[in-house]
Amino acid sequence: MAEAMRALLLLLLPCVLATSSILPPPGGPVHCNVGTFDCTVTNACGSFNDRTTCHASQAVYPRTEAELVAAVASAAREKRKAKAVAKYSHSLPKLVCPGGSDGVVISTALLSRVVGVDVEKKQITVQSGMLLRDLVAEAAKVGLSLPASPYFYGVTIGGLLATGAHGSSLMGRGGAVHEYVVGMRIVTPSTTTGESGERLAVVRELRADDPDLDAAKVSLGVLGVISQVTLQLEPLFKRSVTFVTNDSDADLAEMVDVWGLQHEFGDIMWLPGQGKVVLRKDDRVDISTPGDGLNLGMFRDRPSSDIARSRLEEEQLQEKGSDAALCSVSHNRSVVAEKLGFGLTNDGKSFTGYPVVGYQHRIQAYGSCQEGPDDDGHQEQQLCPWNPRINGSFIYNPGLSVTRSKAKAFIKDVLTLRDLNPDAFCGLDMHSGILFRYVKSSTAYLGKAEDSVELDMAYYRSRVRGTPAMHADVFDELEQMALYKYGALPHWGKSRSYAFNETRGKYPKLGEFLDVKARFDPDGVFSSEWSDQVLGINGSPMILGPDCAVEGLCTCIQDSDCASGYVCSPGKLYPDARVCSIPHPQSNIAQL
Repeated sequence: MAEAMRALLLLLLPCVLATSSILPPPGGPVHCNVGTFDCTVTNACGSFNDRTTCHASQAVYPRTEAELVAAVASAAREKRKAKAVAKYSHSLPKLVCPGGSDGVVISTALLSRVVGVDVEKKQITVQSGMLLRDLVAEAAKVGLSLPASPYFYGVTIGGLLATGAHGSSLMGRGGAVHEYVVGMRIVTPSTTTGESGERLAVVRELRADDPDLDAAKVSLGVLGVISQVTLQLEPLFKRSVTFVTNDSDADLAEMVDVWGLQHEFGDIMWLPGQGKVVLRKDDRVDISTPGDGLNLGMFRDRPSSDIARSRLEEEQLQEKGSDAALCSVSHNRSVVAEKLGFGLTNDGKSFTGYPVVGYQHRIQAYGSCQEGPDDDGHQEQQLCPWNPRINGSFIYNPGLSVTRSKAKAFIKDVLTLRDLNPDAFCGLDMHSGILFRYVKSSTAYLGKAEDSVELDMAYYRSRVRGTPAMHADVFDELEQMALYKYGALPHWGKSRSYAFNETRGKYPKLGEFLDVKARFDPDGVFSSEWSDQVLGINGSPMILGPDCAVEGLCTCIQDSDCASGYVCSPGKLYPDARVCSIPHPQSNIAQL
């Protein structure tokens, strides 16, 4: 049947393309077999956390708000599931999957313009598909800055709002972009129907004083498709950044507690395997301060062959299973990063020393690896490390936020866990350790209810399903301790499936969010099995089955949930954790 449908589409393709479809731009997360039909949807690294393939019967590429309204109305009228998808789509969970195989994905790739700038009010209005890189650059042209942003600028404004993406700050409005949203136009199914009783679509305009904006500015894409966003900006300013490396982490818990109060954009990078702490002293300075620094970041352009070699080296280290070898390589990599100023440059090309002073739009984020294959005349293509076209970086990247009031106690527990076997944490050091960022409490229904400390971790993920990383049991114990003992919130755009298992009780205003969802999309056009699970509407995000704990789909209950040769056991420090570990040989002392 599927082959017959594909053949029919091939016959109809010339007519379809001439009348209603726009061919997708090259690259990107959507790949269709026949024009814009029979599609698969993925993300920038080519794999969702659960490794499954996302299907859609059609992809639509609106260029105007009117075309966007038509696309949403069509999905509602035909009772098809729909999801918005960004130009690159970096989320690791399946936010962009409509579910099933007959849904439609509505791309915002062609909705990427500045709609207007009000210099007097210091506001900018952009279409939802505009990249953060372009937004901050356009704002700077008229002497304005967006104070907060995630550290990677290759994401769209609509995508970063959907997942609550943020930088690091407890001052002013805080480090989350959604705190600067003062207006939004979002297209949703209409509560009214057409002459034949079919659903239509409507543009909802939300202003700063509209309580529904607190639902829409972090929404997981389940309310509709954002058309335009208005952001409150500030006069253009500069920042001064200095990284300070401490060779001891003895006072880490105390430092994390106060650092965000001392530096406006401060964060802390902890290398637990090495016992080192890197403090980011980052504050705004007078715009007359000399300096034109540029943040090239940790993802600066690298030839694809270098990226592939780094991945191959890590795969060999994992296969060898030697803590000493892994710790040695991770130490060497951190030394190189420190010598390079962790991606900062004083003049846009090279790092010559601290402080690095530069304009906000040149310091706040990076991501030049995503700007295209241009390699300054060299033959070899440069790509982002996670690009699926090369055998590059492939990682788990869980994000967790612990309320600041509990962060000190949590970090003391993590230090105790680390001290049981410091070498077990070298797998984190390979990917810049654990990054602590600060996020201010939010009025967003799916935002942080209290000031929080966000932990970002990254570690090796095998391309072979069911193959655990070295010391994955320790990383899982750390994550479960954060989630279950300290009530941590999973990151909407990063965390693995099981981390969302108790979401319902962790968001005080989830009920208000679901009320808005019921009004905006009564038929659940923009809901999916995944979104219903993580929002506690229906089902569980836990996916039980062989190797499920290795993949982060469940916490293990029995040994079969683990890889072959591993057993489901309590954590070493946190006994309520259930992790997959290698059984230790029985002692023979009693037999002597």
